Amino acid sequence: MEEGEESHPIDDLSREHAANSSEGDQEDSNRLRLTSRPSTYFDEKIAIPKTETTKFSFRKLWAFTGPGFLMSIAYLDPGNIESDLRSGALAGFKLLWLLLLATVLGLLMQRLSARLGVVTGMHLAEVCCRLYPRFPRILLWVMVEIAIIGSDMQEVIGTAIAFYLLSNGRIPLWAGVLITIADTFTFLLLDKYGLRKLEAFFGFLILVMAISFGYEYVTVAPNQVDVLEGMFVPYCSHCGSRQLLQAVGVVGAVIMPHNMYLHSALVKSRDVDRSKKAEVREANFYFFIEASIALFVSFLINLFVVAVFAEGFYGKNSAGIYENCKASNNPHADVFKTNSSEVEVDIFKGGVFLGCEFGIAAMYIWAVGILAAGQSSTMTGTYTGQFVMEGFLDLKWERWQRVLLTRSIAILPTILLAVFKGIQDLTYMNDLLNVIMSLQLPFALIPVLTFTSAKNLMGTFVNGIAVMIAAGLLTIIVIGINLFFVVVFIQDLPSHWAIYLAMSVLIILYLLFVIYLAWYCLIVMGCRVLENIPCCMKQQDIPYLGEYFPLADCSP
Repeated sequence: MEEGEESHPIDDLSREHAANSSEGDQEDSNRLRLTSRPSTYFDEKIAIPKTETTKFSFRKLWAFTGPGFLMSIAYLDPGNIESDLRSGALAGFKLLWLLLLATVLGLLMQRLSARLGVVTGMHLAEVCCRLYPRFPRILLWVMVEIAIIGSDMQEVIGTAIAFYLLSNGRIPLWAGVLITIADTFTFLLLDKYGLRKLEAFFGFLILVMAISFGYEYVTVAPNQVDVLEGMFVPYCSHCGSRQLLQAVGVVGAVIMPHNMYLHSALVKSRDVDRSKKAEVREANFYFFIEASIALFVSFLINLFVVAVFAEGFYGKNSAGIYENCKASNNPHADVFKTNSSEVEVDIFKGGVFLGCEFGIAAMYIWAVGILAAGQSSTMTGTYTGQFVMEGFLDLKWERWQRVLLTRSIAILPTILLAVFKGIQDLTYMNDLLNVIMSLQLPFALIPVLTFTSAKNLMGTFVNGIAVMIAAGLLTIIVIGINLFFVVVFIQDLPSHWAIYLAMSVLIILYLLFVIYLAWYCLIVMGCRVLENIPCCMKQQDIPYLGEYFPLADCSP
């Protein structure tokens, strides 16, 4: 090693095992050696306390606590909250079991994402950069950026609506959109005070959401038997097409594609000696416990929202709600003044409804919860964008530059709708963004499954058969959900041959890329017969993580 060159933990692990190898450790000594770039973040590493025993330690759990809760914020963004309230409004308590299942499946994928970061010392974008050929890598980066920008737009919409509700309409939507620029820059200054303080601030925002939506839950007082039945009885009686579409949307809204990239990067903030297998195993254990606790908290908050609208809104019509709003002198009563007997609900109308039915305080507290959801999500989205840009392209930008880029792209269409249209069009955009986010999921799920199944990359921490099957089935389900969303979306488009042609081309290209990633994944899992299928590459360049696998050049 040349003087001044920094040793990488994977190289250290290989050397140590080569010198002190036993039969059980030999597979780790042959692991693929990669080099991680220094990150813009994580100048500070959180030290893990040493203990003389291998028993469970709350001190160690506290040291590992942080990344999982930052990750869980993506399960609580305004898009998820809107999906929750619509589930309750359309299907009552009948889709709670699906929310629980989606959260458990999300935990499975987050576990794989965290393990990849802990074992390799690199986050998912860095691994994709080194082990995918150039063209697929660039396509993956584009898809992840689309997901980040789409999520950012949802957070801008949610924050603007929160300001509108809190000010009784005095802060117009366009002004609320502009405020999100300034407040995001302000909050991002917090990481100057240290990583633990930043994590504590995110924890505070989660607490605000728990208190806000918990207050709504206590105020509405849903039937607890119905809540438990909805959680544990996987059935949706008398559900029609609208309920089915919402059920599909629940899975797409809960599991966020860019969150896989975020979690694999956040775990690098802990000082884990990756040359020692025991410490790596310990880190995986505590990170899994922390992620489980964090997602349990996020599930409770999502459950609060579903149950509130299942109990309070389900089965009501617009005329009855409008009369209650007039009686309570709600300033936004006119949103329910419609000739249609069916009433649509979103995060804006949901807040107005709570104010009409359960007192004006319920509306303001709802808005505070939405504001906390929007602010926390937009900050974690900024961090994700930086990790992705560094990992895929080796571009290092200052935080304010990254915020300015993604926030400008997110704000432009949002502010145009806010100025020239109205809040209903913002809600339609939110629905469209949920579809777009769902379409990006395979571009996170498949790479995570691929690389955590690579034995010469993960060593003894490689996925077992059961995990491969479970994660593979989840990926297939997600792709099926995406196709269902596309069919529903196409049916609502204007009937014109050019539109159908464009959509057909996009669908074919989308499926071809998904098939390529799946083909790549199956080869890594050991399906050697697929090496004989040249696909889009020459035989000698087939991306099998073996002796002849070419490391990609990560320069942009």
